[in-house]
Amino acid sequence: MSTEHLTATPFAGLGLADSLLQGVRDAGFVTCTPIQAQTLPLALAGRDVAGQAQTGTGKTAAFLLASFHHLLNHPAPAGRRPNQPRAVMLAPTRELAIQIHKDAEVLGKYTGFKLGLVYGGTGYDSQRRMLEEGIDILIGTPGRIIDYFKQHVFDLKAVQVMVLDEADRMFDLGFIKDIRFLLNRMPPPAERLGMLFSATLAYRVLELAYEHMNTPELIKIETEKVTADKVTQIVYHTANDEKIPLLVGLLRHMDATRSLVFTNTKGAAERVQGWLAANGLRAEVISGDVPQLKRQRLLTEFSSGQLPIMVATDVAARGLHIPDVSHVFNFDLPQDAEDYVHRIGRTARAGATGDAVSFACEEYAFSLLDIEQFIGHKIPVVRITPEMLPALERPAWRPRPERVHGRDRHGGGRRDAKGGSRGGPARGHHSKPKPHAKPEAHAPRPPPEAPKPAPVHEARPEHKPHAPRAIAGRRRQPEKPAIG
Repeated sequence: MSTEHLTATPFAGLGLADSLLQGVRDAGFVTCTPIQAQTLPLALAGRDVAGQAQTGTGKTAAFLLASFHHLLNHPAPAGRRPNQPRAVMLAPTRELAIQIHKDAEVLGKYTGFKLGLVYGGTGYDSQRRMLEEGIDILIGTPGRIIDYFKQHVFDLKAVQVMVLDEADRMFDLGFIKDIRFLLNRMPPPAERLGMLFSATLAYRVLELAYEHMNTPELIKIETEKVTADKVTQIVYHTANDEKIPLLVGLLRHMDATRSLVFTNTKGAAERVQGWLAANGLRAEVISGDVPQLKRQRLLTEFSSGQLPIMVATDVAARGLHIPDVSHVFNFDLPQDAEDYVHRIGRTARAGATGDAVSFACEEYAFSLLDIEQFIGHKIPVVRITPEMLPALERPAWRPRPERVHGRDRHGGGRRDAKGGSRGGPARGHHSKPKPHAKPEAHAPRPPPEAPKPAPVHEARPEHKPHAPRAIAGRRRQPEKPAIG
């Protein structure tokens, strides 16, 4: 860690158990970050905490150390069964849950606590068996945890510590009902330690904190900038059809050793990856519907440096600690200003430096004003020069671009009603001649047919007028003779 992001408070002076200090030394920590220095003394004393700080400033280590300390100093409830976890840590995404579990293995290595990791997408039976055999600390996402809870695989009656990480993201992803479901089935707030951490503490998050926590202490680490100080931010105003050439040009000429490229949709991510691969830049896509095992493999390759470029949707914008990300590219400006902060927070973590490059294109440029108002300063604009837009090789296959207001998203070409783009043929039954339809060249047209004579109608017999029809639904009555 950079000393600029540390305080003078040493971990050794916090009163942590020797088993925890050994884990802290293994992690390479000596002194606390500001959020750790302000929240740990309160949490170690048994007080509930709601903490806000920039992403990448050590919130995970803070609640892990406080949780381990509390469990070490408070015996398990009498009669507790193995399938009753003593601590529950909830995260909004699978990747964040995996990261918390990874950090917990390092910091809690010498405590003897049994950790359990539960998340959707894979390992259903193995996770179930793990819960049945028993754990001390349950880390996971709300959906899969509730699934097992409703099957009575475990219960929450012995919970002594509750942690909500990235609480504002829980709201964004629609998990708030699941969170309330779980919190209402734990012991009362006064009987457990509660910790809530987030990059932002909006009103809705504070309402949740006061409802389900025991009068939490609010800790906000204020900075002059919402974004990390060591992130160099720039923006290019681009046309839609300049975005991909500009991205390729920047990746070729910038020292982008490990780059994250963010798009707003999965289709855009796949298209960008196709163009990068066709032009000699190895990249992979990570989005919400990528199978979990593949996502973990890609993240491992990216973290280790085997994969230089990751194209991602906002599923990767929060909670992931990927070391040494040199550049973050906002290929699409996010439509939520807070997402901009979380995206660029993937670089310049723990005091390192990094670059955040954004494209303000024809479609998403309107988001720039909201982003600048949220972060409190203007983002420097860099002019595009012709040398920055190289000629590109077209990919052999590229995903079908998404249609937005008559244009190819990020492609710049007009689309017609049949789906054609950039002046190409339309997709549809008129896009090419049928295989067996071979029109003859210069074939003479047949002469027009002579008009057929009008048919001759035979004379009809004298027509007698029909009797008036009866009204539907009513039977016609015979006329009565006149009385005279």
